[in-house]
Amino acid sequence: MKKNIANWGNYPVVASDDQSFSWKEDLPGLLENRTHIIPRGNGRCYGDASLAQNTITCTKLEKVLSFDTTAGILDCEAGLTLDKILEIIVPKGWFLPVTPGTKFITIGGGVASDVHGKNHHVDGAISRHVVEMDIYTAKLGLVTCSREKYPDLFEATCGGMGLTGVITRVKFKLKKIETSYITQKQVKAKNLTDVLELFDQYAHYTYSVAWIDCLKKGKAFGRSILILGEHTKLDELKDKRKNDPLALPKKKQLTFPFNLPSWVLNTITVKLFNFLYYNKNTKRELNNIVSYEPFFYPLDAILHWNRGYGKKGFIQYQFVLPMERRDGLERILSEISKRGWGSFLAVLKVFGDQDDLISFPTKGYTLALDFPVRKGLFEFLDEMDKIVLECGGRLYLSKDARMKPETLRQGYDRFDEFVGILRQYDPEQKFRSIQSDRLQITTN
Repeated sequence: MKKNIANWGNYPVVASDDQSFSWKEDLPGLLENRTHIIPRGNGRCYGDASLAQNTITCTKLEKVLSFDTTAGILDCEAGLTLDKILEIIVPKGWFLPVTPGTKFITIGGGVASDVHGKNHHVDGAISRHVVEMDIYTAKLGLVTCSREKYPDLFEATCGGMGLTGVITRVKFKLKKIETSYITQKQVKAKNLTDVLELFDQYAHYTYSVAWIDCLKKGKAFGRSILILGEHTKLDELKDKRKNDPLALPKKKQLTFPFNLPSWVLNTITVKLFNFLYYNKNTKRELNNIVSYEPFFYPLDAILHWNRGYGKKGFIQYQFVLPMERRDGLERILSEISKRGWGSFLAVLKVFGDQDDLISFPTKGYTLALDFPVRKGLFEFLDEMDKIVLECGGRLYLSKDARMKPETLRQGYDRFDEFVGILRQYDPEQKFRSIQSDRLQITTN
């Protein structure tokens, strides 16, 4: 029986026959005689990438197969979520090599999106740390692939949004830590030029991200708070935390019980939020030691925060521009400021080099913005797309729900190679999504 499902942005909502499985041996039976199928993790991508007429939910596939606590290599099923992985690895002195802004994604979904974190300029995307993985493909069945075995399949799967098949197992390297804490530095930037100079000044930091006030004009245009971090060393802990340096954070979570009315989010409330957030630090620079949760996952403290954007849902618009095209950031922020459509979440980061053929991160500046779905939004974002392409940038497939096919093709220079690999392993296009059809990655 079909049911309505959506991803984290709550747009679009799609009727789908959603099946799940606990054993990989059950997968061939589920896929037999079904078409228009897309694998699905925990539904934490934002748009329509893991939505289709038929979906295969992998969250019951969550066993740890092995954990080498000496070398720091975890071998697990693909439906295991990052929060459960952290509960296993942190007490043993290991951490995720790359993590996005939520710990509620599955590791398989993370590879399919080739997720990045605050450390992409240092450590790349998650795919850089994958040793090997198992994928159930339409043509060959279950295949173990790596950068040495079936390298084309491996590369097309990292960031391939589930179109190569169902990832069932991921073996990947972890990062060694001495404590579960982060030594954090926050620096207030007076405008966009200031924060970009601060990114350069603190490029040696492993983790860096900036929150931007995207409604401010004049001399304070683009004022920001740059947040930097390093894993805290044991000898840096001076208080009772030193007695249990690898302690897991205590679970303190609130929840949005219902969708907020759409009128709650307006220019006035966003300006008020921005004022309070920017002025929460009275000094230009703040240094402290915090648990890893508020540093990496501040929004996870409020369950169902996506309901704050109302029943119509929202679009998270994320793009990357080459380092030399800082002017593109200014143009896009200027257009947002003129329209008065500022978002609560406006996050700027720096990327390093691209890892795989269809991965979103490439060397440059990336900005993520949330916009509630409303009249005129898609037309406005089409105009923003033109600026992104003029500057040689691209959009993030994992957050897309409205991009046009030509925008994808112009943004990703290895697109044709990606499609060729998909046809090789899935000639009948069994695996396809609402997104892949919309973007003409898959065709009738």
